[in-house]
Amino acid sequence: MEMTGEQRIKAPQGIVWWALNDRDVLQASIPGCKTLAKTSETGFEATVTAKIGPVSATFTGAVVLSDIDAPHSYRISGQGKGGIAGFASGSADIHLVPDGDETVLTYTVHAQVGGKLAQIGSRLIDSAARSPAAQVFVNFSECLSALGPKDARKTGVVVPTIWV
Repeated sequence: MEMTGEQRIKAPQGIVWWALNDRDVLQASIPGCKTLAKTSETGFEATVTAKIGPVSATFTGAVVLSDIDAPHSYRISGQGKGGIAGFASGSADIHLVPDGDETVLTYTVHAQVGGKLAQIGSRLIDSAARSPAAQVFVNFSECLSALGPKDARKTGVVVPTIWV
């Protein structure tokens, strides 16, 4: 399965890049993300609850950042196991392009599922996965808007001093 999209974010490229690498912002952006722990400069462990069609499961797994070209692009890849539900793996190529005081974030997501999830059928999986995948980037944009320069100190999230 492959999905592409674009999200205009009302923040400069440097701030968007910082947020793409911040554990708290990423966790708040991923629907169903229960935990996200940084394990290295480029790695995380995650627990995510997801519902695809009639199957609901909690996935645990690892996420790795690679092909890093700061502050322009990276690839985020992960795989998770959902017990009897099966497994999911995928990656997203993220690209940032500055546009005045805003940033255009484009993404291409590749995903695979196996086990009970794969038995549901590719049409149902594709339609069920598109909304949450796009929602990550909508949530990300909303999270950054909430962390705007005026409100950044109220959130408890540490943001770069160039923005506050």
